Amino acid sequence: MPRFERILLKLSGEVLAGQGGFGIDPERVHSMAAEVAEVARTGVQLGLVVGGGNFFRGVAAAARSMDRVSADHMGMLATVINALALQDALEKQGAPTRVMTAIQIHQVAEPYIRRRAIRHLEKGRIVIFAAGTSNPYFSTDTAATLRALEIKAQIVAKATRVDGVYDKDPLKHADAVRYDSVSFNEVLAKNLAVMDASAVAMCRDNQLRICVFNLNTHGNIMRMAMGEPVGTIIQ
Repeated sequence: MPRFERILLKLSGEVLAGQGGFGIDPERVHSMAAEVAEVARTGVQLGLVVGGGNFFRGVAAAARSMDRVSADHMGMLATVINALALQDALEKQGAPTRVMTAIQIHQVAEPYIRRRAIRHLEKGRIVIFAAGTSNPYFSTDTAATLRALEIKAQIVAKATRVDGVYDKDPLKHADAVRYDSVSFNEVLAKNLAVMDASAVAMCRDNQLRICVFNLNTHGNIMRMAMGEPVGTIIQ
């Protein structure tokens, strides 16, 4: 039996790029969609927020000289591209999916309306929330937290390239120590950089747990949904 009835799954755009690091790797998207669809079939209601780093990181050098607001809007549009790719892959797995965007693009996706999003979830549809919050200066981490609170998700599941929260970057430091559980205040005080500080503070203030786990380990999304000890819990 799944431990959680409703989960907000946060994916970085880079995970869709696979080994290439840029654009969309069809095989990677297909395998991820298969895992997500399997979880949805257990009855878990799933909301997804996906970043846009696989596209926008590639133009980051150009963006340095751009107006921040324009650059952020470009990043939001990158998340829409990823959401549509993920929707296509999920529906090929037989999982009904809706993309809802914070920026109105009527010909492409539904506008984000909270009550409609909850209704989709109640009907067993996976909902992908795209275009961040529609506001510049806010990351997709903050968008994921905001949507999780709005749809009353029980946990924010942050899928990353590492298997939890460490006291320092495990990709750079061999002696990095992993936490099984850590408090919101400790994450903020030690600047553990697992999510934006604004997202962590929002979760702390509303008592919404975060699970940070490795997406590259097959089956981890299901393990997290079942409440198995995977990654790090921030609470």
